[in-house]
Amino acid sequence: MKIVGIKNRDASLDVLGIKNINVAYWNLEPEELIEQSILREQAVLSDTGALSLLTGAFTGRSPQDKFVVKDAATTGTIDWGGFNNAFDPAKYDALYGKIVAYFAHKDVFVRDSYVCADPAYRLNVRTIAEYPWSALFANNMFLRPGREEIAQITPDWTIICAPGFLSEGAADGVRSPNFTLVNFTKKQILIGGSAYTGEIKKGVFGALNHELPVRRNVLPMHASANVGAGGDTALFFGLSGTGKTTLSADPDRRLIGDDEHGWSETGVFNFEGGCYAKTINLDETTEPEIYRAIKHGAILENVPFYEGTRAPDYKSVAVTPNTRVSYPLSHIPNIMVPSVGTHPANIFFLACDSFGVLPPVSKLTTAQAMFHFMSGYTAKIAGTEQGVNEPQATFSACFGAPFLPLHPARYAKMLGEKLESSRANVWLVNTGWSGGGYGVGARIKLRYTRAFLNAALSGALDGVTYQTDEVFGLRFPLECPGVPSEILNPRDAWSDKSAYDAKAAQLAQYFVNNFAKFADQASPEIVAASPKVLTGARL
Repeated sequence: MKIVGIKNRDASLDVLGIKNINVAYWNLEPEELIEQSILREQAVLSDTGALSLLTGAFTGRSPQDKFVVKDAATTGTIDWGGFNNAFDPAKYDALYGKIVAYFAHKDVFVRDSYVCADPAYRLNVRTIAEYPWSALFANNMFLRPGREEIAQITPDWTIICAPGFLSEGAADGVRSPNFTLVNFTKKQILIGGSAYTGEIKKGVFGALNHELPVRRNVLPMHASANVGAGGDTALFFGLSGTGKTTLSADPDRRLIGDDEHGWSETGVFNFEGGCYAKTINLDETTEPEIYRAIKHGAILENVPFYEGTRAPDYKSVAVTPNTRVSYPLSHIPNIMVPSVGTHPANIFFLACDSFGVLPPVSKLTTAQAMFHFMSGYTAKIAGTEQGVNEPQATFSACFGAPFLPLHPARYAKMLGEKLESSRANVWLVNTGWSGGGYGVGARIKLRYTRAFLNAALSGALDGVTYQTDEVFGLRFPLECPGVPSEILNPRDAWSDKSAYDAKAAQLAQYFVNNFAKFADQASPEIVAASPKVLTGARL
């Protein structure tokens, strides 16, 4: 076996059963991985200098094809069912044997990295990839050891990524030719049949969502984080399309990270060393930090070019609406080094409410924060998917249900304990509609949402008068610097009050129905924070 690159002290794949390969490329520099991707005709350079490629049949994750090995390490901890599909250990060993045999007579690309910016929680991750750009993605997204350190790394977790390997489906114990398998006993993640790089990133995130709460009493969070000039940390939770990445990229605050963090007994730390941002409709005016980060070293995924050019067309959905860019944090000018912060002073739950009935900003009690954390609400916009003709409520527990190995109540309990000890303010921010739902009202302007955040962060909302919404029980301010007062009370913003009442009641019922599955493991205080479904009266 020929070895090229920065050799690790255990630069042999035999122990994993990967044998008879052509060349093992160990820890190549990003430039070398870019070169390999182009030479193999798997990617080209855009006019920004970014590596541009297509991920093939899969342009997003496939949560139904993710499995967790059910054994002594997981039987009593995993919240089985839903997104946590149990997998037999014997079938895992058999499929593992097939995937490592697949690498025979092929080149492989190995990248040693680590996750968790706080050294107390560091875990080393070795990615073994069929494609060079998968290794480049691992280099972008995970934390990068120095050249001398990398030669000494011993992996805590190993990812084996083989997009070209297709399973036999049911015969191998899986659902489809593509799969992601997580083995907590062997500390391994197997990815087959899909080249979508998000499977690498989220496979590790799912593993941390089990290991850190169970073994280290750290709350893992699907959230972005930044730090103000005074050292205050803020967290931003939100599902796709709510503005989590956009709002945390603030030129006046240093970015800790845009997606995955842990909250320990000493503060907040980033799991990653990069960002994986959506690029659909990306514009330099509204999102300058992300737009300018798309340069040499970044990876553009599934973004078409304007015809006859190498200029990315960020408006195109010809391949997928889920166009993405991966880049190291160093591409952002205003970042925290290292990627750690203090206990958060302010936490924002972002919801794109296309029903148009939630206040633009409201302050939550601890019980309300735990309720909305477990709910993880946003709404799909009418017309964005076939058959979606009106707003649809979407709930994802803890703002990341597909990545939660444990029951959501366990994460919510940890959040509640940390809120009590840190005394952090928690805000629910509607980045969606006001004055009516989608098609009637207007999308709340980004500058207004930033004004809400700035007011909350600066303390400008501390001394103002609040009013409580009767349906959702949310306390919202009646004034906010830089925001028209007429949009602060959601009901007053609607010209048709009865239409507002009907929509508010409808959304409240959706909340209640969704939370029913958590009620038996939630405290009476959290259950009481549920919206009130009122009938026959003004809501």
